[in-house]
Amino acid sequence: MHLSSICSFLPAFINCLFFNVFCLESDFSLKGDYLLGGLFALHEVQHATPLSSPEAIQCLRYTFSKSGYQMLQVMRFAIEEINNSTTLLPNVSLGYEIFDHCTDSKNFHSVFSFISNNGLIKSKEKLNNYQPKVIALTGPYGSTSTIAIAPLITMDLIPLVNYGASSYALSNKRMYPSFIRTIPSNKDLIEMIIHIIRWFGWNWVAFLGSQDDYSSDGLNLFKKYIRNTGICLAYQEAFNQRANYSLTLKKMDMLNINVIVVFAVPRYASNIIKAAIANNIRDKVWIASETWAMNQQLPREPGIGKIGTVIGITERLLTLPGFDEFIYKHRRTIKAYSTDSDIQSESKTCNQDCDYCTSLNAEEIINENPTFSFAIYAAIYTIAHALHNVLQCDMNEYHKNITVKPYMLLEQIKKLEFQLNGRRMKYDDNGDPNISFAVTLWNTETNPPRFEMVGKYDTYPEITFTINNSRLPWHNNGPVPFSNCSVECKEGFSREPNGYHSCCFLCKKCPRNSYVNYSWDPYTCSPCAESEWSDEGSTTCKNRSVVYLEVTEILSIIVMASATCLILLLIAIFCLFAHNYNTPVVKSAGGSMCFLMLACLIMSTISVFFFFGKPSSVFCILRNVAFAFFFTIFLSCMAVRSFQIVCVFKIAAKFPNIHSIWVKHNGQWLFVGFFSVIHLISCILWMTVSTCEMGNTATVSVVVFIVWFLGFLCLLFSYMGRDLPKNYNEAKSITFSLILYNMCWIVYFTAFLILKSKYIQLVNAMTQLSSIYGILFSYFIPKCYIIIFQPQKNTAAYFQTSIQNYTQTISRT
Repeated sequence: MHLSSICSFLPAFINCLFFNVFCLESDFSLKGDYLLGGLFALHEVQHATPLSSPEAIQCLRYTFSKSGYQMLQVMRFAIEEINNSTTLLPNVSLGYEIFDHCTDSKNFHSVFSFISNNGLIKSKEKLNNYQPKVIALTGPYGSTSTIAIAPLITMDLIPLVNYGASSYALSNKRMYPSFIRTIPSNKDLIEMIIHIIRWFGWNWVAFLGSQDDYSSDGLNLFKKYIRNTGICLAYQEAFNQRANYSLTLKKMDMLNINVIVVFAVPRYASNIIKAAIANNIRDKVWIASETWAMNQQLPREPGIGKIGTVIGITERLLTLPGFDEFIYKHRRTIKAYSTDSDIQSESKTCNQDCDYCTSLNAEEIINENPTFSFAIYAAIYTIAHALHNVLQCDMNEYHKNITVKPYMLLEQIKKLEFQLNGRRMKYDDNGDPNISFAVTLWNTETNPPRFEMVGKYDTYPEITFTINNSRLPWHNNGPVPFSNCSVECKEGFSREPNGYHSCCFLCKKCPRNSYVNYSWDPYTCSPCAESEWSDEGSTTCKNRSVVYLEVTEILSIIVMASATCLILLLIAIFCLFAHNYNTPVVKSAGGSMCFLMLACLIMSTISVFFFFGKPSSVFCILRNVAFAFFFTIFLSCMAVRSFQIVCVFKIAAKFPNIHSIWVKHNGQWLFVGFFSVIHLISCILWMTVSTCEMGNTATVSVVVFIVWFLGFLCLLFSYMGRDLPKNYNEAKSITFSLILYNMCWIVYFTAFLILKSKYIQLVNAMTQLSSIYGILFSYFIPKCYIIIFQPQKNTAAYFQTSIQNYTQTISRT
């Protein structure tokens, strides 16, 4: 600080500290064993002028505040009540020193007076040695004023028990270690406002405030706590001294905002409401913060009823028994002093005087805004109870030898729990009290206007919030006002975002087999599970009823009869081949391996019967896995048989060593065994994932790949042997059977993706039968025909002739 600034500030401070004015001692000071400090805004500075150097202020020059004077009287009333008590601080008298705190930045002389000792302030004084003028103080009103002076007081752990500063920043104990408040913080106020908004289902709101710590803190908390609540902040404004209220109101009207939160100090709140009246703003819901919820002048403004409904949030309205009598008595004393010319007032420092105070009558004081009355009353009683504990008082006396230090009171305040007029007083770790809110309705239809409690919010003994909807007469006695960006979607419609705000959306009907869950994700139509279904525009999915092919159905009987015929035919072929085992036709068909092939086809056919009747895990395994496993063994036999024929006629001569190793180690059986084991493992994995379903893509893909790979080998080897002797040339029959097989299964998989009914199982059964019938008639039936009807071709000589003709043909080429 520059020397010139210091020199200009000190004379002003000294002049203000010792300047003589006339006032009643009882209004601003009272002697006692222990002194409390009080800061109240008896005057208000409407427009602060920036200064280049420090300057003390004389509040008397500015606008008088009846509300501030009423607050001062509540403190005096509480101290007089405590001094008259025989149980609280017996034989101990409390005094007070009160200053008019009319501005945020020019009232430091009062703070210096409080923290000084005999007019001196010693820096870096140890707490045990530090003894300021007051042991604790209350005030000032407003967050900005409190934040300005709090560091000077709390750095020495002087309890600052505040009645009117709700900024959440003051809950920071690192910054303000000795700050205690008897009103809820902005955090609690904002949570209460959000409770009200959600109670009525609104989500399209405006937030108006002023450019100060109180409003900015409230706005930041409001933005924080409306996240994930569905509430949208449609408009916000922080007014200054040159604000254009009309423009703001027009913007909100254009945005169709019908719920407006006014979180501002009384001066700006009053300007907003008066501007709304002047601009003919109608049928809005105004949510008033506690600073102006009980304003005594605004409800009397002409036209206030047309702007809509005003809902206020304030501390539970607790009366102060005896306060009215105290005021009447004080007014009589004032009148006596003013008429007794022989009585002289003592001289006091500046900002401890009030010219207009003596002209007020008792009713004017009593009828002032009572919002902070109980908070002031509780602040004084909090200090008194802490002092009572420090002095270790009992019913009749206290320990006079105890030297009371401010930090001792702070320790006791943190431990306090007491009842005050039926209200439980206890402070949390942040120095904040229990919550006891009232929701009030401005009834401007009566004369005088009334504040009616329509709801409440408490946190002790448990959290409760309720509003009596029947006591809220909305505009023209109509329904709850609508203040939403979009009309809520009908049941079964999902939200489609429309613009920046999440609560602005279009509605889209959910298609069949999908649903919308409003509590989880109202923006998405989620698909139903495979076992569920839903109609168009649903909010839930229903379990599918289990339908299946009954054994007694006509189609089931036809398919089972066809399967029975196929099994009988395969058994007959098996017996025919066994009877003619040593004939060339049977040997060319695979010899002993053809019996394994026929047995696998029989087992594959048997699996068809398990498609009918009530499904079970065993049935699913027998119809799906059994067919896939046995048919794969059949294809592996078919592939190795085709390879052997090609090997004998084309590879043996060129690669005799390879052929001899294949024959010596039974390569055909090793081949069949290898693919059988691989496929068995894949089938087990398939059934492990899902017994009665298709399983996942990976497991089904492995099973299908093995089957189709073996089919490819069959086609490859049959193509390589297309020019072999006629008796050994199976190219046409194998190609036909495998093409039929693939076509059948392509049809089935297509139907599986499209068709969702019980008949998909019928298609599956018919596909299996078609695959087996195709192989039977293209591969086995021609051989049976030769054995039965052309026995002359089932001789070694006939086959030898075919081989010789093939050899001669090859030699010519």
